[in-house]
Order: sequence, then C-alpha cells, then structure tokens
Amino acid sequence: MNFNINIKRSILLLLLATTASSWSQDNTVAVPDNFRNYASADTTNIADIGWKSFFRENDLTQLIDEALAKNNDLQIAEKNIEIANLQYKQARLGNIPQVNAYANAATNRLSENSLNGQSTNALLGKKHLEDYSAGLNLSWEADIWGKIRNRKKGGLAGYMQTKEAKKALQTAVVANVSNGFYDLLMLDAQLEIARKTLTLSDSTVFVVGLQYDAGQVTLLAKQQTEAQRLVAAQLIPQIEQQIQIQENALSVLAGRFPQSQERSSLLNNLAIQENLSAGIPAQLLSKRPDVKSAELAVDVANAKVGVAKASLYPSLNITAATGVNSFELNNWFNIPASLFGTVAGGLTAPLFNGKRLRTQYEVAKAEREQAILNFKQTVIVAVSEVSNALVSIDKLEKEYTIADERVGTLKKSITNANLLFKNGMATYLEVIVAQSNLLQAELELAAIRKERLSANVGLYRALGGGWQ
Repeated sequence: MNFNINIKRSILLLLLATTASSWSQDNTVAVPDNFRNYASADTTNIADIGWKSFFRENDLTQLIDEALAKNNDLQIAEKNIEIANLQYKQARLGNIPQVNAYANAATNRLSENSLNGQSTNALLGKKHLEDYSAGLNLSWEADIWGKIRNRKKGGLAGYMQTKEAKKALQTAVVANVSNGFYDLLMLDAQLEIARKTLTLSDSTVFVVGLQYDAGQVTLLAKQQTEAQRLVAAQLIPQIEQQIQIQENALSVLAGRFPQSQERSSLLNNLAIQENLSAGIPAQLLSKRPDVKSAELAVDVANAKVGVAKASLYPSLNITAATGVNSFELNNWFNIPASLFGTVAGGLTAPLFNGKRLRTQYEVAKAEREQAILNFKQTVIVAVSEVSNALVSIDKLEKEYTIADERVGTLKKSITNANLLFKNGMATYLEVIVAQSNLLQAELELAAIRKERLSANVGLYRALGGGWQ
C-alpha cells in the first residue's frame, strides 16, 4: 500500500513539474539617488581611476606593487579562483554522456549435480564455465528539469564570485598599504617635531640654569623646565618604537619578513587631492567588488535551489553497452559473432527519500533568502562607507584649517615668550606652557593631515577603486 502511495506521489510531482511555471526571486535593492549631504547628478567616479594614477608618490606605488605581487592573502585568493574555475569546467561536462571501457575474464566451477553443471558437461565436456568480455558502457541523464543546467549556472557564478572576492581583497590591500605608508610619514613628522621641541627645551633649560646660578630664579623653576624637557625627550623613543612597528606591519602586507622601509616622501610635501568625484550610489552595484560578489552569491544560491528542486522529480537515464563476449578465449574477438549491444532508458523517481530531498530543497530556499539579505546589507554598508568618507573629507579639511592657524599663532607666542623671558618680562611658566601647547598642536596638525590623506583613500576604496 505504501509503495503504491509513493508511486502516486512521484507521478503527481511529475505532473506538477510539467505545468509549474519557473520561480522568480526579487533580489533588487533600491538605493538612494544621492549620498547623504552630497547631492550630485555627475556620474564621474574616482573608482574608475587606476591606483597607479590615484597615488602619485613613487615610494608608495612601489610598495603597493610589491604587496600586490607578494601578498600571501592575494595569492590564496588566486588559488581559490583556480579551484572555482576547475569546478566550473567540471560542471560544464554535466550534459556529456559518461563512457567507460572495461575488460573482464571469469571462470565458474559448476556443481556436477546441478542442471547447469550437467548441461555444460554434456555440451562442452567441461566442469567449469569461462566467460570473456570487453566493451564500452555509456550512461546519460536527460536534463529535463534543469538540474545540470543549474549546476553549470552555479559553477559559473561561483567562479565569478571568487574573482570578485580577489578584487575586493586587492582594494583592501591597496588601501591598507597606503594608509600604513601615510601613518609612517606621520610618525616621521611627529618624530621631527619632538626633536625640534627637545632642542628648544634644551635652550630654555640652559637659560633657566644660568638664571638659577645667578640667583634670579628658584630651584623650582629649574626643575620645572627640566621636567618639560623630559616630556619631549620621552616622546622620541615612543615614536621610534611606533615607526618600527609600522614598518613591520607594511612588511607583512608586502609578504616579507620585518625590515626597514625606504622612503624619501615627507608628510608635509604630499599634495592632498580635493573635489574628488563620488558619482551616485547606483554605481556601487557595478563598481564595488564586494557588492558584486554578494550579488553573485545570490546567483549561486538560486542555482542550488534549482538543483534541489529538480532532485524531487524523476530523472530520465539512458544507458547503452556494446562489446564482445565469448565463453571461449579463442573465440573472444571473433567478430561479428561475439558482438553484443544493449540500449535501455528509464525513469528513476525518489520514493523513500522524498522527505530528505524536500528538506534539502527547503534549506536551499532559506539559504537563498540569507544570500539576498546579505546582498542588501552589503549595499547598505557600501553606501554608508561612502557617506562616512565624504563627511570625513569635508570636516577634516575645516579642522585642518583651524589647527594650522592654531600652530601659526603658537609659533608666534613661542617667539614672544622667549623674548619677554630673556628680558625679564615673562616667567618661566609662560615659556613652558607655550612650548607644551606648540608641541601638542604640531603633533595634532600632523595627525589631521594624515587623516585627510586616509579619508581620500577611504573614499577611493568605498567607491570600489583599487583593483584596476
């Protein structure tokens, strides 16, 4: 009874399959017309600029070149592409019949009390029966429900996805190397600032020491100025430590063991590009590799749903065999007498494993929904990253203008404080405070300048630049 029910169920599935329309899935994402606080109809986009044109410092471009050639993560990604390509080529062979060659030789000792044994002994005068055969077996599955077709689609989408994943990784490597290089130049500038401040503090300590010897200032004044000198002196080994750590980080990105990084660029000499074009959000769908990779993941999931759905239906298999067969070795290749051939076709329908296949189908649909949601989230994050980079560029430019003006004012105050101090019109405390304020202001100005360069890199990467 149960067997008949399963047969009826399979027939019903077959009828439903022949009449059901193909499924459709809406995986479109509605993106805003413009980025936040950046209204523009201009589709010019810096993501179209190759990284060798976007970065203009020779030291940096050479370092990026080395990283792209030797970075181990990129080389792993390249191997992933090779594997996916092989898997796609294998999937493309799904429609080709499987052909196997074989050759067999067997002997069978028959019972003398059996009918076969007595017949063989009577006809051939033998107590055993030999059999020799050689031929070809062919099997082919008709792709009625699109199972093989969907496997090929999934293989192609998977291959393309690995290529986009490598592009996304390259944009990350380019951005990380450039940001690390700018960090290094910032530390160089801050080290120079600390050394100049130490020299300035040395002169103040010397003057205060003379005044102390002359009885013009107290021991407290001498101790205060010496303590202020040690603040600048302490910064030097701290920054030197950070420089070596940053050089080591760049070495790792470049796929080599830690070593010093040769450079001739100076932070204050780097030109900060302005008025960078961000285009419109819709361009992210085609320019950002991670967005394209997430979209291809939806295609992979769609293909898996198609394969799982086709597995629920009967499959049409055609088999054929041909070759030579003989029970005597000397007649084995006696053609055409030893030739044989068979052709068969049949439907194979899932009966007792239908529930398992149905579960796989439902899981595939759930995974497809996950892929769609991940794609939508990737687009949202991409738009957000561009918006963040745009506001950073805008606000850091204003912050830098203010910080630069502050440094200029403090430099004048240092000059005035030293003159007044030497003429007895200012106290040592005023000189110490002026020196401390200038040190902090110059360190902050270098950090803001570096942040402006990094914000440009952030926009370039967020728009999908760096893999060309």
